Amino acid sequence: MFMGGARTEKHMAEDKLVIDVVDNGGQWTHREWRMLRYLGVDTQIIENSTPVEELRELDGLILSGGAARIGLSGELGNCAAFLDLEIPILGICAGHQFMARHYGGDARESPEPEYGAMVINLIDGGGAIFANTAETQTVWESHNDEVHIVPDGFFITASSDSCNVQGMENNEGTRFGLQFHPEVNDSEFGKEMFENFVAVCRAAKNS
Repeated sequence: MFMGGARTEKHMAEDKLVIDVVDNGGQWTHREWRMLRYLGVDTQIIENSTPVEELRELDGLILSGGAARIGLSGELGNCAAFLDLEIPILGICAGHQFMARHYGGDARESPEPEYGAMVINLIDGGGAIFANTAETQTVWESHNDEVHIVPDGFFITASSDSCNVQGMENNEGTRFGLQFHPEVNDSEFGKEMFENFVAVCRAAKNS
């Protein structure tokens, strides 16, 4: 009986997904980590300067937000090297902006910065991250910069009246960007978005 329980616990530990959160200096990085823990993921917060060879064997990665202009700098620790990994990656706020520029799109200072609760609209269902969420929904925004050109091979998944690219996804379904903060409670379907990203990571692991 005891041995069976030990085997079950070992199996559950081996079955846990490993998804780390890259700290780019954002104020809500711990919320992203906490959400993954709540969903049963093996997760750690790591510095963006962490060498690639020191990363764990990951099933997914989240690039957190950061200070204004940081996503436009062209340098964000080792995030460029992280984006070469063959695992699903979700960029949030500055991480989203950096991802767009890394793959040949562009980001700029926002003509209309967004702060607080804002309404976004999904485009053609919103892709994988927005699965099982409403076509029109409230999210929490905190940004001075925005993506205005998505890279080739990406499509826009959500937009708002003042920001055309609230979300993006690549055609392979392995790279995702969100301008807003799903980890903040005010984002109406934030939990579902994290669940959807975890599901993408699990599917990729099992493929």
